[in-house]
Amino acid sequence: MTRIVEPRPGYQALSVYRTEARAVEIDLSDNTNLFGSAPSAVASLAQWAAADPARYPTLVTEDLRLALGGWIGVAPDQVVGGCGSNDVLDSTMRALGQPGATLAYTSPTFVMTPHFAAANSLRPVPVETLPNGDPDVDALLATGAPLIYVATPNNPSGRAASQAAILRLLDRASGVVILDEAYTEYTGGTWAREAVARGNVVVTRTFSKAWGLAGLRLGYGIGAANLMAEVEKARGPYKVNAVAERAATAAVRHDQAWLDQLVATTRTMRDSVVRRLADLGFDAGGSDANFIPIRVRDARDAAARLAARGVGVRAFSAAPVVGDVLRVTIGPEPMMSRLLDAIADVPR
Repeated sequence: MTRIVEPRPGYQALSVYRTEARAVEIDLSDNTNLFGSAPSAVASLAQWAAADPARYPTLVTEDLRLALGGWIGVAPDQVVGGCGSNDVLDSTMRALGQPGATLAYTSPTFVMTPHFAAANSLRPVPVETLPNGDPDVDALLATGAPLIYVATPNNPSGRAASQAAILRLLDRASGVVILDEAYTEYTGGTWAREAVARGNVVVTRTFSKAWGLAGLRLGYGIGAANLMAEVEKARGPYKVNAVAERAATAAVRHDQAWLDQLVATTRTMRDSVVRRLADLGFDAGGSDANFIPIRVRDARDAAARLAARGVGVRAFSAAPVVGDVLRVTIGPEPMMSRLLDAIADVPR
């Protein structure tokens, strides 16, 4: 006898994460580092064959926590690793959110935020960002949500929240604030030590973007030790594979100069592309990250036109505040030249 099993309320409405499947020659859609990967991380991968793949990785990423703690200036027990920052965000909501509670989040933002909230039996409530890209602190607080999520720099705008806005939020929030810093290397700042000092803030970061290690799926969170212990419970053991931990640890310990140069190169190219797009009649300014939002008349049509020319981008149609935009990753000059050639015929 076949039995019909119904998922819990609210879960069936969720969708599996997908991106537009297009065969393109140049993929500028996912905000990863198109200039290359941290060299010490790559070198460490060649050593993996000499290690013992039959053994589990470290239980709670001990080696990486030590390296990150020394780099950021926090204690190892104030850091927790995960399978990408997605895993850390998911685990944080599961550990610190009461079922049925509200999670307020800035909109538009990282698309998985409301998904993770609903998957963990929270009620996601979007709050539109201000026109200047700052979170609407008053509106976020007015929801009364015990969990508040803000990405800085945000996605798809690329704008970092002002220091004044974040401080005001942290000073007035009565619950937990999650600050997603997936692109913070490109801004040169972090709220990590502030998170530890305040005790009600969790910062999430990733090796998928600036470090160029997206394929290894490794992220981490920073906060007070008692909060990180709860996130660790929700995450479970052995969630970071041994190859990823080895590579990221090597990168943190040896590749700071490489990272600094990578960020400088990306910023220079970003500014150049924005100027050249302006010459073509496109508005793409304001980003503090390694991607830009190009404002267009019809995002889906524009993305299809670019794909036909071999260039993949991410389309956002009628997004709150920003409208129709193409999110485009910044890469080396040959890629950017292809983008600029292909976009010339797209309706402004």
